[in-house]
Amino acid sequence: MAPRVTTDPATPPAPEPIRPAATVILWREGQEGHQILMGQRGAGAVFMPSKYVFPGGGVDPQDHAGPAPALTAACRTRLGRDCPADAPTPETLARAALRELHEETGLRPAPKAALRFVFRAITPPGRPRRFDARFFLVPATGMTGDAETFRDATDELSHLHWIGLAEARALDLPFITEVVLAEVTALLTTAADPPGVPFFDNSGPIPTFRRL
Repeated sequence: MAPRVTTDPATPPAPEPIRPAATVILWREGQEGHQILMGQRGAGAVFMPSKYVFPGGGVDPQDHAGPAPALTAACRTRLGRDCPADAPTPETLARAALRELHEETGLRPAPKAALRFVFRAITPPGRPRRFDARFFLVPATGMTGDAETFRDATDELSHLHWIGLAEARALDLPFITEVVLAEVTALLTTAADPPGVPFFDNSGPIPTFRRL
């Protein structure tokens, strides 16, 4: 008989690895003000089921090469702060964001559309998936693709639609999306220059907030 394998109850399970990720907050001017694009995750999704989110996902190997997206020097600098040694380059993160946007919505921003790094958050411990996510604010002006029916989108997000900033708050949102939405609302509706990019760092045992 094979020996029984026991697990020491005092030994904590290995922490879920943190995967680099990137998200696009696509915005446009609507008849009644600024609108953003959001969709709903499936009810069976492991991560944030049924929640409304911005298009985005983890960095893939293919994102490490390709044309360099439009990033300002300030965005590049901030994307490189407080990162592990093996972190993706700023350009890799931007390419991942644009790839996820196209896969999930069928849309591509204009070739020279600037990606503005506006938020970063690391998923807290204990979640089934953990990401080090960077959020990019991108204008929809000049984009290609069907921005009304989203006929070229995959089925990863349902109920894709444009929604006003205030109306979006009534959706079933993850907590961090609510915080990002508040930051984006301030950026799009005020002329004040924020003091850096908000960073919710949950990589360690004590949650930390700072600006990059």
